Amino acid sequence: MRDEEIRFERAFQEIADSRALPPEVVREALREALISAYRKETSASKAQVIEAEIDNKLGRPRIYVEKEVVEEVYSPLTEVSLEDARFFNPEAEYGDLVMVRVEITRQFGRIAAQSAKQTILQKIRNAERETVYQEFDSKVGEIVTATVQSVSASKVTLTLNNNRVEATMRKQDQIPGERLIPGSKVRVYIVEVKRSTKSPEIVVSRTHRNMLKRLLEYEVPEIYNGQVEIKNIAREAGFRSKIAVIALMDNIDPVGACVGVKGGRIQNIVKELHNEKIDVIEWSSNHEEFIRKALNPALTKSVFLDDDPDNGRTAIVLVPDDNLSQAIGREGQNARLAAKLTHWRIDIKAVSEAVNEAMAKADAPELAPFFQRNAALVPEIQRILEKKKADLMVQPEEYTTLNRFAELVEGYMLQQRIQARQARMAEIAALRATLPQHAFEIPVSRLKLSDNLIEALQPLENVGEILLRFLIDEKRIHRLLSNQPEGSIEALQEALDSAVLEEPEIAGSPAPEPVFAAPVQRDEPEMIELAPAPDLSDAAFPGETVEERRRRKERAPETFVEPVVVDEEELDLLERNKKDNKKKKKGRTILYDEDRGEMVVKRQHKRTGDWSDEFE
Repeated sequence: MRDEEIRFERAFQEIADSRALPPEVVREALREALISAYRKETSASKAQVIEAEIDNKLGRPRIYVEKEVVEEVYSPLTEVSLEDARFFNPEAEYGDLVMVRVEITRQFGRIAAQSAKQTILQKIRNAERETVYQEFDSKVGEIVTATVQSVSASKVTLTLNNNRVEATMRKQDQIPGERLIPGSKVRVYIVEVKRSTKSPEIVVSRTHRNMLKRLLEYEVPEIYNGQVEIKNIAREAGFRSKIAVIALMDNIDPVGACVGVKGGRIQNIVKELHNEKIDVIEWSSNHEEFIRKALNPALTKSVFLDDDPDNGRTAIVLVPDDNLSQAIGREGQNARLAAKLTHWRIDIKAVSEAVNEAMAKADAPELAPFFQRNAALVPEIQRILEKKKADLMVQPEEYTTLNRFAELVEGYMLQQRIQARQARMAEIAALRATLPQHAFEIPVSRLKLSDNLIEALQPLENVGEILLRFLIDEKRIHRLLSNQPEGSIEALQEALDSAVLEEPEIAGSPAPEPVFAAPVQRDEPEMIELAPAPDLSDAAFPGETVEERRRRKERAPETFVEPVVVDEEELDLLERNKKDNKKKKKGRTILYDEDRGEMVVKRQHKRTGDWSDEFE
């Protein structure tokens, strides 16, 4: 018996280990196989209850079948005598259904054995697929080491977990110019795991910007320990990346920590990413300073921030003439990465270019006041421009003069644009005040959305700005999500409601209502609409002057207003008219305010459903 126990345990453990499955899953597969085999062998009905168990030590199977207790047994497969039934259930009576153990005295037939085999294999395959899915679904967003199995024009197939699990790296997820050789080891970032009819589909990438973030966490202890934080990453895989970091503790240089001694830490990441250039920049809450750093190594003279609520945020950057190409970068790469990193649209101008544009518009009405105030400087600027056009040497002090003039022009034009949209800014400020104020403190990264959606919404920075955009410029939301899958807007709205509602109550105030949820029906106070009655007293005093009429009305005693009696039919008619007015006025209606004793214009808020005065 001891040898049987050892053989069963060894065989059982080999199956569990080879498939990387828990023992309970294998036991369940064997139990279901026994039940399937018995049904095939005896042609048992599906309505008949059949159970099986396996001795954990000896591995002996036991099968229990539901049978009816009868006086005389005609069908042993479905009936049992009272004496045999009471062996398993002492309280059994005639007509009862009891579970009776069936003795397995012979081997199952070929069909039953084949059915048992298929059941075991299917159960184990399903368990393997679920185990793989659960394992790698928990690793989404992490880096793993994979082995290249095959390379084709459209994708690269890799294996994980000692060649047991396959993963796919699409063409767009491969670093341009990198050559992967079958059999070589490579580190990849797990993007997503999908269920499928076969094994789970695991999608990996080497171009995802979060792969760079994970590599930094592995290589830089200060980032892993939370002493340095990565604020943002702009990456063009295989070419160049920019990383913004900030120190969360004093006496720590965030850039130096990421670069390492003699660049050792950053060089390890560069080699891993096929010699991709990486710029590490210290993040700053000052947008002008941050944009200057983001454009490194180019030298910038001035930065002008134009935050237009309708056209987006634009930073106008003035650079020396000889730094223009460096600031823009090869094929605009430096400016493009800086814009992604800072979330500002960057318009780079050479100093002489800005001056020439201003001089060309000298006669324009919008610039006339500027040139009048700086009339003494204009001849000097014209002289320097003519000198530069003739390819003559321009002295450093003359370049300083051009730079000062360019700064004055750009600053003046910016102020003109700001003043032109004061009314629009006041309107937006009023809408902003209607939103939950704590939403402006929730960063976009805390929304329960996919990495791609989070990255697309980063220019708006926080939840409050997204809610505000839905009110003032919903088209911008659609533009930001134009390259995202269908249903992204609906997913964003659900995430916004969840983020706003999950915030803790502030200063004891109740939690805000969902922004995109269905409007809550409230009982409105019953108000009867009355037409203003004409003043008929004036007709009794023909020829009366305006001053005499005013004095008469001041001397007139307070009149008694007889209460208005409205029957049910008139009340129904008034209610219907009130509803019609609301539809026609699109959220506005004229109602009689009993407290104030006058007719007022009421406006219904779209978000809350409450009614308030039109001009409050």
